Amino acid sequence: MGKIISREDVKKLVETLHSEGKTVVATNGCFDILHVGHVRYLQKTKSFADVSVVLLNSDKSVKSIKGPDRPINNENDRAEILCALSCVDYVVMFDEDSPRNLLDEIKSDVYTKGADYTMDTLPEADIMRKNGTKVEFISFVEGKSTTNIINKINK
Repeated sequence: MGKIISREDVKKLVETLHSEGKTVVATNGCFDILHVGHVRYLQKTKSFADVSVVLLNSDKSVKSIKGPDRPINNENDRAEILCALSCVDYVVMFDEDSPRNLLDEIKSDVYTKGADYTMDTLPEADIMRKNGTKVEFISFVEGKSTTNIINKINK
């Protein structure tokens, strides 16, 4: 079972894990209405390191990115659901639109992102290069998205 950790404590956690010889993978997202695409993405993310850390967009961040009607599920519920997945070790929330600053602070060994990005289009690419973080791009499950679920409900 995963654990919710504060923004203030996550850097120290990763440093401790590194000192124990463990590798850390980070990813980020809203994970609003959890679906099979999310689960497969998070399972694949976990396969790249000993410990996985999900950087979760806070409610404030999701509203800024997705609009005033989102998120559907609040940040505490989304964090608890993620922690229930065996492939998620830690969840940390952030308020900014981008996880750039948090990624720069924690310096994970690996960072995963959806395969709709490349190193040329990845907004965090400069941080990854600076910190020597390996980036793995993960393919999405066709047709699976929170937006599609919302649209289906609204029909």
